[in-house]
Amino acid sequence: MIVHELHEIQNRCGYLPKDELKQLAERLEVELYEVQNVASFYPHFRSQRPAEVVVHVCRDMACFHRGGEEIATQLATKCKQSFGESRVAVHGVSCLGRCDRPVASVVSVTPASGSPREHVYASVYFDRLFEIVRQVVESRNLPRADRDKDYVACAPTPWMIDPYADGARKYESIRRYLDTTPVPRMGDDYAKIVSDHPIIKGLRKANLLGMGGAGVPAFQKWRDVAVAEGDEKYIVCNADESEPSTFKDRELLLRTPHLVLEGVILAGLLTGATKGYIYIRHEYAEQIERMKNCIKEAERFGVCGDRILKTSRNFPVEVFVSPGGYICGEQSALIEAMSDRRSEPRNRPPDLLTNGLYDKPTLVSNVETFAWVPAIMVRTEEGKVPGQWYAEQGRPGYQGRRFFSICGDLKRPGVYEVPIGITMRELIEEYAGGLPDGVKLVAIAPSGPSGGYLPPKIPVKDLPRGFMDKIPANLKAKVEGQTHLDILDLELDLNMFRNFGLMLGAGLAVYGSGTDVIREAVNATRFFRNESCGKCVPCRVGSQKLVDIGTNLLAAKYTAETITPIKEMVLDLGTVMELTSICGLGAVAPGPMTSIVKYFPDELKRYLVAYESSPEWNLPDTMRTSGGS
Repeated sequence: MIVHELHEIQNRCGYLPKDELKQLAERLEVELYEVQNVASFYPHFRSQRPAEVVVHVCRDMACFHRGGEEIATQLATKCKQSFGESRVAVHGVSCLGRCDRPVASVVSVTPASGSPREHVYASVYFDRLFEIVRQVVESRNLPRADRDKDYVACAPTPWMIDPYADGARKYESIRRYLDTTPVPRMGDDYAKIVSDHPIIKGLRKANLLGMGGAGVPAFQKWRDVAVAEGDEKYIVCNADESEPSTFKDRELLLRTPHLVLEGVILAGLLTGATKGYIYIRHEYAEQIERMKNCIKEAERFGVCGDRILKTSRNFPVEVFVSPGGYICGEQSALIEAMSDRRSEPRNRPPDLLTNGLYDKPTLVSNVETFAWVPAIMVRTEEGKVPGQWYAEQGRPGYQGRRFFSICGDLKRPGVYEVPIGITMRELIEEYAGGLPDGVKLVAIAPSGPSGGYLPPKIPVKDLPRGFMDKIPANLKAKVEGQTHLDILDLELDLNMFRNFGLMLGAGLAVYGSGTDVIREAVNATRFFRNESCGKCVPCRVGSQKLVDIGTNLLAAKYTAETITPIKEMVLDLGTVMELTSICGLGAVAPGPMTSIVKYFPDELKRYLVAYESSPEWNLPDTMRTSGGS
């Protein structure tokens, strides 16, 4: 595969030399332009020999909030003065998935001969980062990395997701399945057989939804792939967790990889799939190694690979390392990357369930979705049906449990497994410890940058019509007769947020006193502009237009008179992008800017200056810093 081969060349050479690409094209018997077309698309691949030492400093959300952009600029200047222009290169980089430990950086060293090496460093600020660079320049050795496994990012209470935490043997759901279904059940009534299967019934009873954002019922996707016609089928676990402020899958892959793998294998057996893939972002080196070792262990146990548990069933699984890019989190773009093409989202139909990897039926689901399956199937109490245990774990009126990653101005940022239906207040104050003493809540990003920014209270007049008819009685009682909705009262459920016209993702960011929400929103818009694949016009042009508006706003180029049509343009542009973009990136890219137009009018006013009459504009110091505490 081209992507695998490109990884190997860069891991060996530090970049992609032209001669190596020519040899690769000859070896794979493809045209050179096909190799170059793939290599030039992904940000991870380098076409030029890098500097001896390269530093990538995260510039998104939590890291931006802690001054990552300023640190990168300061470090670049200092390194140039200390080591010269060619020895050290400093760049900004999109989210590294360590949002609970900002500022995060990757430092790599490329020797004159031998393989390049790189380490991730978390919670690094200018002084420590410069000291790391100095050590690398002088010794050519990288200091010890800040490993994820050494950091406690989770609640102290045990996770309920792992049914084997008490020492029970792993992969029990696979053993139970093969005891009753050693060979696939086929026939004219196969669709009914699948629909009536205990696994499908269990997933349906549990009401397990996709945890990647769309919230499609898991039983529906499993059933549709199982009954889809095709001589080959594939299962793909999407672990390309690149949404800023989202890092729950990082912890699941590291601490419970056996659950993820078990869910993938069970899906493969039920659907009659040919092979499984776990697609992991390349920045998660520890998680990649952990999952590869987990697959080897499962093969030794006989639950993965050929002749599973001595039956005639085969289902191999392997790790696919992402070549990078936020767009790869979109499932059709991910499939394109796995197919050795540019990671550009597909026009649909057809859907991946019938025409996915290699144009065969393919089930793509999130890490957490697969990881919950073993508990749903194994934790079945006497007298209850599979899935009932999970369904009963939610708060009254809700079903199930899920993970949230939460970062920002908090005492205990991290990853928390919670009952579905808890309030925003409970997550922030009881799980994450609340904001630091003396710090007031300014804004919350409930879905990374995708959901924009929400103030502590939202005017009821700005909520969708008829929302009162869709919310539970306890919340309705808090809203009726009020002019504003307290967002801390919102119950954390995907459909609940949709009823309010809002988004709820797996990663939340909390902002306290001192935050410049406008500057945060403009930076989040730059993230989408930078990560757009450029395939469709609405996303490519629209995201740049939003960045231009935001940049002009920060430069105080709008007056009280000129800002009105600009705000209307932002909202109109958001509507157009949502309706016409090929994939979800273009639909959510306007979120940061539209949210500040809707919910932060007072903050916008602070940037309105009569630019024509005041070219030497002067703003408060707090508006010239990154904000945060």
